[in-house]
Parts: sequence; structure tokens; C-alpha cells
Amino acid sequence: MSARHEGALGAVVGAITGLITAATGVFVIPAVPYLQALNLDKDGLIQAMGISFTVSTVALAAGLWLNGSYTPGAAGASVLMLLPALAGMALGQWLRGRLSARAFKQCFMVSLALLGAYQVAQGLAG
Repeated sequence: MSARHEGALGAVVGAITGLITAATGVFVIPAVPYLQALNLDKDGLIQAMGISFTVSTVALAAGLWLNGSYTPGAAGASVLMLLPALAGMALGQWLRGRLSARAFKQCFMVSLALLGAYQVAQGLAG
């Protein structure tokens, strides 16, 4: 992708990601493929995704809170889920330091595809 188009395309991708997140709670598409198209190094990619996911999570939490859907029980469960999330982040950071940029991106995208397939299977089963 040319640097000339990054700003405009980034705004469009951000708006579409926001709409998809509001409708589904999923904030990976199309943000992650866009960030990958920027050809960032593995540390830059993770940092950009971290910023994107943090902003999306805060916006999603604010939307749930404003709609009265974010109860104290849900907040408590969210805090508890930070522990495995932090453990996963530590493992990912350890792996990122040991894999080449290409291998890391491939592992990351395969993981996202497997997670997506699992979620689809759960949706079809339920």
C-alpha cells in the first residue's frame, strides 16, 4: 500500500471496523488485514494492534455501559479474565522474540483463522 493512501484508507477502515465492532463485538476485521498491509515489522504490528484493540475495547465497554448492559457482575468477570489475557500476552511476547517476522505473522494469522472457525462452529452449534 502506498503511503499516500494510508491516511484516507485508515479512516475508512477505522469506520468500518467501528461499525462491525458495534454490531458484533469483534474488532479484528478489517483492522488487522489493513495493519498487515502496511508491512509493519512484528513489533510495530503488535503495537498498532494493541492500540486498535484498546481503543475498540474501551469504546465497546462505554457502549455497553451507556446501554445499561455492563453490570457490576460483568465488570468483575472482565477483571478476572485479565489474568489469562495477561498470561497470553506474556507468552506471545516471548514467542515474538524467538520467531522471524514472517513466521510470527503466519502463526498470528493462523491463530486468528482458528479462533474465527471456532466461533463460527459455536454459533452454528448454539
